[in-house]
Amino acid sequence: MRGKISRSKSSAKHTHATIGMILPLYIFTLIFVACPLLYMVALSFATPGEVHGVQWIFTLDNYRKILEPVYLNTFVQSFQLAITSTLFITLIGYPFGYFMAKLPAGGKKKAMLLLMLPFWVNSLIRLYGWIIILQKKGLLNFVLKKLDLIQKPLKIMYSYPAIVIGMIYVLLPFMILSVYSSAEKLDWSLVEAARDLGASKAKAFWTVSFRLTLPGLLSGVILTFIPSMGLFFIADILGGNKVVLVGSLIQDQMTRGNNWPFAAALAVIMMILTTLMILLYRKVTNAKEVEGLG
Repeated sequence: MRGKISRSKSSAKHTHATIGMILPLYIFTLIFVACPLLYMVALSFATPGEVHGVQWIFTLDNYRKILEPVYLNTFVQSFQLAITSTLFITLIGYPFGYFMAKLPAGGKKKAMLLLMLPFWVNSLIRLYGWIIILQKKGLLNFVLKKLDLIQKPLKIMYSYPAIVIGMIYVLLPFMILSVYSSAEKLDWSLVEAARDLGASKAKAFWTVSFRLTLPGLLSGVILTFIPSMGLFFIADILGGNKVVLVGSLIQDQMTRGNNWPFAAALAVIMMILTTLMILLYRKVTNAKEVEGLG
C-alpha cells in the first residue's frame, strides 16, 4: 500500500514537473504566435480609416480587392518567380546535398563549414556584393571581356535574371541542408542491393535513393518556395523594383498606403498558401512512410 502511495506521489511530482516545463512554452506561443496571427486575421476583415488608423467594421472588401488585376498580377509574378527560383535551386541543391552526404567525415565538415560561412555575414551586405559582380563595370563583365566572350557589357543588374540569381544565392543553403539531412540517413546498402540485383546506376538512384530522399527534397522546396514569394528586399536591391512581389505590396500598403487591413488580407492569403504546402508535404511524406512499412 505504501509502495502504491509513493509511486502515485512520484508520478504526480513528475506530472507537475512536466507541466512546469511545458507551460512557459505554451504561454510564449500563445502570446507571440497565436495572438498576433488571430489579430492579423481579424484585422483583414476591418475597414481602413478615412485618414489613418482602422475602423472595426466588418467587410470582405479587402479580399475582393486582391482579385483586382493589378494585385492579382502581383501574386502571379511572385508565383512565377518562386517557381523559377525553386527549380534552379532544386537542380543545384539536390545533387550538392546528395553527394555531400556521401563524402567522408572530414569532407562533410569542410563542406558544412563552407556552406555555413555566408550566414555569418548580413544578407544585405552579401547582396551588395552581387551588385559589384553583376553591374556593367562589375567583375563578371570584366572577366567575360578579358576572355573575349562578349563585346559589350551584359545588362544583368536591375533585371529579372538578377533577382533569380539573388534568390538562388540566399535560399540555396536551405535546399542543400534539407537534402543532406535526408541523404545522410539513407541506408546505402539498399542501393548496393539494387545494383546487385541488376539495376543500373540510374535505375537504382531513381527507385531507391531518390524515393528515400524525397522528403528532404520536399522540405527544401517548402523552405525555398515560400520565402521567395516574399523576399522583397532582393527584388528591390537587384531588380530595381521592376518586379513587385507580394512582400513588397504588403510593405507598401503598411507604409505608404496606410491600409493595414488590406496588408493583413494579403498576409492571410500568404499564410493559407503556406499551410496548404505544408499539408501537401505531410501528406506525401506520410504516404511514403506507409508505402515503406508496406
